[in-house]
Amino acid sequence: MEDIVLRLTFPSMFGETLRKFGKCAAYAFVGEEPKSYESANKEIVALMAMLGRNGICPGDKVAVLSTNMPNWGVAYFSITFMGAIAVPVLPDFSATEVGNILDHSGAKAIFISSGLLPRIEGYKSEFLKTIILMEDFSLISPGKDATIYDPSALPERDYEVGEDDIASIIYTSGTTGRSKGVMLTHKNIVFNAMKGRVIQPIDESDRFLSVLPLSHTYENTLGLILPMLAGSCVYYLRKPPTPSVLIPAMAEVRPSMMLTVPLIIEKVYFNKIVPTFRDNMILNFLYKIPLFRKKLNAAAGKKLFKTFGGNLKFYGIGGAKLNKTVEKFLIEANFPYAIGYGLTETAPLLAGANPKKSVFDSTGPAIEGIELKIHNPDKKTGEGEIWAKGPNIMKGYYKEPEMTNEVLTPDGWFKTGDLGTMDSKNNLYIKGRLKNMIVGASGENIYPEEIESVINNFRFVVESLVIQQKGKLVAYVHLNMEELEKKYHLLKEDMSKQFDEKKEELLAELQAYVNSNVNKFSQINKVVLQPVPFQKTATLKIKRFLYT
Repeated sequence: MEDIVLRLTFPSMFGETLRKFGKCAAYAFVGEEPKSYESANKEIVALMAMLGRNGICPGDKVAVLSTNMPNWGVAYFSITFMGAIAVPVLPDFSATEVGNILDHSGAKAIFISSGLLPRIEGYKSEFLKTIILMEDFSLISPGKDATIYDPSALPERDYEVGEDDIASIIYTSGTTGRSKGVMLTHKNIVFNAMKGRVIQPIDESDRFLSVLPLSHTYENTLGLILPMLAGSCVYYLRKPPTPSVLIPAMAEVRPSMMLTVPLIIEKVYFNKIVPTFRDNMILNFLYKIPLFRKKLNAAAGKKLFKTFGGNLKFYGIGGAKLNKTVEKFLIEANFPYAIGYGLTETAPLLAGANPKKSVFDSTGPAIEGIELKIHNPDKKTGEGEIWAKGPNIMKGYYKEPEMTNEVLTPDGWFKTGDLGTMDSKNNLYIKGRLKNMIVGASGENIYPEEIESVINNFRFVVESLVIQQKGKLVAYVHLNMEELEKKYHLLKEDMSKQFDEKKEELLAELQAYVNSNVNKFSQINKVVLQPVPFQKTATLKIKRFLYT
């Protein structure tokens, strides 16, 4: 029997999955019957035929603007298997942002879910000719020569896809403003997914519950490509992942794998776990004694594990820095969390460890086959910009050679723009974004993210943002109004008047709390109320550029 030569491309890897796991469950909505990898493949092939007959050729761009669903992966694979380039667009992008991305990429076709159709209403382009509804692959406003979806159709030609061909252009909303189109090759993404499996072995018995948008590189690589390599099944939600949707879904699916961002587990901790200890006088007293706190956290951890379906072996947290208090709880709760670090430009994973090897406040070491270094570290602190090198580094920013040259060195190092340190075991510790760092009056490096982590531990704070104004540190805070109502026993109609009276007292208390927990050059000079939630990216990071 001939040895099968596997190339690091989606069609090659999917072919191997079909050979090994073709009958295994692949994709489903929660509570519905999954489609197998074999039936997904039939749909992929039929879609390739439809795209080809509607004029899509290798190298053409096809946008994907859709909420998560089983057909998302099918559409994505149909584009990339024929050598065309997928352009995933985040569902929370505005109509203007969507239009800009379609224009910049020159997309010739788009897969779009019905609820997002208003985002392209009125959009006109000389390139975009084909609009495909994601739910059933029907054509919207087809021309007279258009070919509709035929489940039994086969492509009219074979397609050769190379490892270094671009698979996807992912536009980052980022926290710094202008979107950039990150060009990721088949090899970039497949290599990264394969190395994810080295960190956490998975197989065809694993079940993923998907809660992050598939158009984000984190979910795309680790929540779509990685389970495909292992023949695992991915379950999707029909509604946004609010607690009332998520809790029954976890009970139904009993996932073994979940990929999330810090805000999700932080909300669970501050809104559900902390109040159970704080609102009971005896428990509140005991919780302040380390020995009892550990026992109480272990008991809470067992309940939390059951809430997540009782089968979880890997709860991945990425996309932003996790609050240290929450991480300490997860350790004492014996919860199977793992922290990873990466960027869209690195497809995304650069560092990580599995739950058994998690190191407090660290992302763990570089993943296998990747080099990480701290460039030009500070002699005292060891802090410097994190640089990365390896097969997962992007090809560059689409149509932006100058921006590409700013972040990629001639010898292949990618400048992440993140500041960090490494310990003697090569565990990486993230300090914050280089662009966010504030230089104090005496030249000290101040990391707003670290001060925000302290602020967010304060009882009433939902989220915060620290910026520098006129040489002073100012904290903007968004508060939990329900909690405040409980504390002051106020009726909603009386809220505004009485809250104004309490406001100054509360803000002074918050400022004193923060300043007693940070070093002297990180002291907050002023606290300002942020009346509405901050605008955020797909990984729920605050869009800082809007507020600085």
